[in-house]
Amino acid sequence: MKNEKEHEERAWRTLHTEYLIRKPWLTARCDEVQLPDGRIIPEYYVLEYPDWVNVIAITRDGQYVMERQYRHAAGKTCFELPCGVMEKGETPLEAVQRELMEETGYTGGEWEETMQLSANPSTMTNTIHCFVARGVEKTCQQRLDATEDLSVHLLTRDEVLALVCEGKMIQSPMLASLLKHFSGL
Repeated sequence: MKNEKEHEERAWRTLHTEYLIRKPWLTARCDEVQLPDGRIIPEYYVLEYPDWVNVIAITRDGQYVMERQYRHAAGKTCFELPCGVMEKGETPLEAVQRELMEETGYTGGEWEETMQLSANPSTMTNTIHCFVARGVEKTCQQRLDATEDLSVHLLTRDEVLALVCEGKMIQSPMLASLLKHFSGL
């Protein structure tokens, strides 16, 4: 493994940044960068997003708490893990527990952060924190945001694996989390 000094020498140097758009759900900038060998890339586009969280939530009787919702950019209705954006000041655990409760009404259980991912580290700034929660229970009603429209489904392990294998789940960070979970790594 390379040492820290070698890594720092490989970092690109930002010469100039121009923000193209700054909205709550979309911040895009154009950087002028210099590579370690001196070459300059005059336009390198970066999307700034807050960190995300997702959870493989399993009930006491072994059912997987899944969601199904329409995703406009893909033009598809998909099965997904409960997920969401971290609010300012939240820890990843606080955010994921809040998202599970708001979206599904499930709470409690034993929680473990299993991995951190980036959907696209070349152009996106955020980290995705992936969790497993075992022994969750339905304790309240959904508290969906104004922009959310989703249904909650309890599925067996085999049903979730079938969704993955049949391509009915398409969000890559969720798939990575599930594949790690099912492989026992």
